[in-house]
Amino acid sequence: MKYIDEYRDGELARQIAARIQQTADPQREYRFMEFCGGHTHAISRYGVSDLLPDNLRMIHGPGCPVCVLPIGRIDLAIRLALEQRVILCSYGDTLRVPASDGLSLLRAKARGADIRMIYSPQDALKIAEANPQREVVFFAVGFETTTPPTALVIRDAARRGLDNFSVLCCHVLTPPAIAHILDTPAEQAVPLDGFVGPAHVSVVIGAAPYGEFARRYRKPVVIAGFEPLDVLQAILMLVQQVNDGRAEVENQFIRAVSDAGSRPMQALMEDVFELRDSFEWRGLGEMPASARRIRPAFARHDAEVRFALDYRSVPDHKACACGPILRGQKRPIDCRLFGTVCTPENPVGSCMVSNEGACAAHYAYGRYKDIEVQPA
Repeated sequence: MKYIDEYRDGELARQIAARIQQTADPQREYRFMEFCGGHTHAISRYGVSDLLPDNLRMIHGPGCPVCVLPIGRIDLAIRLALEQRVILCSYGDTLRVPASDGLSLLRAKARGADIRMIYSPQDALKIAEANPQREVVFFAVGFETTTPPTALVIRDAARRGLDNFSVLCCHVLTPPAIAHILDTPAEQAVPLDGFVGPAHVSVVIGAAPYGEFARRYRKPVVIAGFEPLDVLQAILMLVQQVNDGRAEVENQFIRAVSDAGSRPMQALMEDVFELRDSFEWRGLGEMPASARRIRPAFARHDAEVRFALDYRSVPDHKACACGPILRGQKRPIDCRLFGTVCTPENPVGSCMVSNEGACAAHYAYGRYKDIEVQPA
C-alpha cells in the first residue's frame, strides 16, 4: 500500500459495484453483517450502500467497543473517580457514554472528579509516574486491537514498581460475540448470509479463529480493510460464496492480516490476561469467556482487586434501542429517539457516542436520506 487514495478510487468503486450487481442473483436476498464499527463508518461515509443492489442489505453489528460497554462498568469508573478520588484516565469516546443517575465520566469531571482524556495507555503510565502520591487508574476499553498496549503498560508498571498505577480492564473478545449472534434463537435471530470480518482485530488474532463460523454455522466470513474498495470487494466475495454454496474464511485484507495473526501480541496478552468466566455486553447480555481480566500475578495493578469493586448490572434507558441495534435487529432510524432527543451532542445511548457507532455514523452521513421529498 503506497497511498490511501488507491483504495478510494471512485471509478474502481463503480466497477466493483457493477460486478456485484451482475453477480447477485435477483431471485434471492443477501444479508451480510459488518461486525466492526469501522466498516459501519466506511459504509456510511462513502455511500457504499447506495452502490449495492436492492436485494443486498448490510446489517450493522455490535463492533464498537464503546457501544458494547455496559452502564455498570462505566458506573464503576465513575465511583472510582468520585468516591476513591483517583486520577481516572481513559479514551475520549468513553468519557461521553451515558451512565446511571444522568452521569457520564465527562459530567463526573464537571463535578470535580480528576478524569483525564488520554491517547494511549502510556499516557496513563506517565501520569502515574508524575503523581506518585495519587492513585491512577486506566479505564481500559476495547477489542483485541487495543488489548496488547494495555498488557504492555501493566507489565511495565510491574517491572518499574509503579504501585500507584492500576487498570480497570474491560477488554472484550470478538469471536464469542459473533457466535452469540449466530446462536440467537430462530424466533429472535436476524437472518444472516455472511460476515464482513473485522480488520484491525484480525491483524492481532489472524484469520484462523473465524473458521468455526464457516464450519459450524455454515456462514462465510471475508476479512476486509476499512477503505471503500476493501468493503466493496469483500461484499463481492461474500456474494460469490453464497452463490456457490460455499462457507469459507477468505482474507481480502491480505496487506495486513495473516492466518496466524501477530504471535508476539498474542503472547503478550496471554502473559498478562486470562479469560473471565462471564462478562456482560450492552445489547448482548452475559456471555461466557467473552472478555479478559488481569492475571493474579499482576493483581496489584488490577483496579477491581485493588479497590474491591463490586459489579452490578444496570438496565439501559427504556426508550433507547441501542440493544436491538447492536444485535442487528433494528436500524438507527427505528429508534424513536434518533436524531431528536438523542444526538452526538446529547447522546442517550452508546451507539450515538463513538463515530464508529451505528447511530452516530447514520446521523453524520445517512439521516438526510430518510427525509421524504415532497412533490413541488
